[in-house]
Amino acid sequence: MELFSFPNPVNEKAARTVAGGVVVLSLVALLPGLTWLAAPIAVGFLLRVAAGPRFSPLGLLATRLIAPRLGPAKLVPGPPKRFAQAIGATLSTAAAVCHFGFGATGLARVLLALIVVAAALESVLAVCLGCALFKQLMRAGIVPAEVCLACNNISLRSSQNG
Repeated sequence: MELFSFPNPVNEKAARTVAGGVVVLSLVALLPGLTWLAAPIAVGFLLRVAAGPRFSPLGLLATRLIAPRLGPAKLVPGPPKRFAQAIGATLSTAAAVCHFGFGATGLARVLLALIVVAAALESVLAVCLGCALFKQLMRAGIVPAEVCLACNNISLRSSQNG
């Protein structure tokens, strides 16, 4: 396994656990005076995009401690989950830049609220908005089919799987 690679397949239970952690962290960041937490949230997303759970404290907690206690793994394709993490990285990095670079705390809070919504949908309902967008980009031919060969089979199932 390469140092900077994303797992494929991914245990959906671990992904949903990470999303739950992101919800909690982002909700805390929305509290008055805590918008600066957008920076560590962004670092977590960037670490997960770069190397999956390998260097992410939240990813390690989810994959090594919590998800194994939730029963057998439910495997889903990795590329859509990585894409979803990249969207989270983009939003949280933008929130951190808004907060630290421009003093635009209100805009940072809006971006964090978007993360809360998306992560809550993933965590609670197994609805991955990034995965759904990934699927649409594949259908449109923007993401080549060879990026996620497993997605071609999974796309026939419900959107919660990838």
